Amino acid sequence: MLVTALLSGLVLGGTYALVAMGLTLQYGIARIMNLAYGEMIISASFLAYVLYAGAGINPVVGLLIAAPAGFLLGYVVYGVMMRPLVARARDKASLEIDSILATFGLLFVIQGVLLVIFGANFTSYNYLNVAVDVFGTNIAANRLLALLMALVLGGGLYLLLTRTLWGTALRAVAVAPASAPLVGINVDKAARMAFALGGALAAAGGVVISMYQTFTATTGVVFTMKALIVVIMGGVGNVLGALSAGLILGLVETFVATYIDPGLTLAATYGIFLAILLWRPAGLFGRASR
Repeated sequence: MLVTALLSGLVLGGTYALVAMGLTLQYGIARIMNLAYGEMIISASFLAYVLYAGAGINPVVGLLIAAPAGFLLGYVVYGVMMRPLVARARDKASLEIDSILATFGLLFVIQGVLLVIFGANFTSYNYLNVAVDVFGTNIAANRLLALLMALVLGGGLYLLLTRTLWGTALRAVAVAPASAPLVGINVDKAARMAFALGGALAAAGGVVISMYQTFTATTGVVFTMKALIVVIMGGVGNVLGALSAGLILGLVETFVATYIDPGLTLAATYGIFLAILLWRPAGLFGRASR
């Protein structure tokens, strides 16, 4: 049972980390609090479902379609909705308020479209739902594949941000947006790319989630809240922090559900969230303000 709980926790935590990485880019670099983030995730889940059930395209290939589509959606949303808000914002606080209101409306637009097309029923599909023996315990192959995809995508993003000049520029905007232009960094362009990359990661997370979970058109808000918790726990704008916090949260939820009571899962989520904030208010990898 311990190995089963550990593997299940890693799968869930890897998924949380993957979906939170996109939000930490959008919030940490573009300074946009995207409340429609979960709806972007669920939209990608439905896209993976349509591709697999309708065209026989497996989710791994579907990821190559969904991620660029998510990037394009994020790029367009930033240009059409967010860029005017950034241009008129007097300071960071006013931008956050405006972005919350704007994306709150976008949330219901996307959700309404999904409800009209797919209805409110739970949706899932059967892909690689076969048992695989791992260290003497059985776990579904689709869950192992979901974990692998989350780790590859998360690790690839971390290397992109830490080992390339482009990634260094994005991190510079996250740390010191006022000083970044002094070294030739276009802050607006970096913010737009970060928001679009966050959309691609949301789409990738949606595909991964669809492989082993049921979902509906109205469950996006759940993933938005979980992603936000992970972002704050790890440190706003810190990808390594999002990865670490996502894994911690997934393991805590799984072990509580397995060994204590499934009804206490939500309490455990917010309990570990509050404990980390009391210990490190800036998050696990966040910079404390001076």
